[in-house]
Amino acid sequence: MPEHSTIRPHAPAERAGGQRRLREWMLRDWLGSAFALVVIDQIVKVIVLQTVQPGQVISVAPFFNLVLVYNPGAAFSFLAGASGWQREFFIGVALVASMWIVWMLRRYPERTLFCVALTLILGGAIGNLIDRLWLGSVIDFVDLHLFGYHWPAFNVADSAITCGAAALIWDAFRGDAAAAAGGGASSASTTGSSKL
Repeated sequence: MPEHSTIRPHAPAERAGGQRRLREWMLRDWLGSAFALVVIDQIVKVIVLQTVQPGQVISVAPFFNLVLVYNPGAAFSFLAGASGWQREFFIGVALVASMWIVWMLRRYPERTLFCVALTLILGGAIGNLIDRLWLGSVIDFVDLHLFGYHWPAFNVADSAITCGAAALIWDAFRGDAAAAAGGGASSASTTGSSKL
């Protein structure tokens, strides 16, 4: 009995310390994945810069060309035709979004799909941010086309951001579906952690 009484007061503190260490480890894991995505994005862009000339079109498949486009806008050339203010605006958005994402990853590191989505968005945002700081615009090179219609050129970072946004929507719908199907206090406790 005395042994139990001396151990029990320390158990909550030890458990909290273990959870904190697990959260920090998981955060490093998610941030490491985002960093790897940034590295891949930048390596691919350097290869494209060394391989493709501006205005050149390299046909890869009947629906896919490699091109080199300097895009001053956002993903898929959004606001590319603006007068120049968009560079600072998108840099600011990327910095604020990145800080918010790191905070969310630290707060909910155990929510796998949610963190995968945020990690993809973070890696994509930083990849394009590096382009804006380095060149003043983003390097796009993927030209998908079908029946004469061309989708705006994009890159690896844009693809990551798009997949991350889709995963966020999926995660939100999955949480709502679980809450609707479960009902009661037990489902509220499990789905409450999956909501922002």
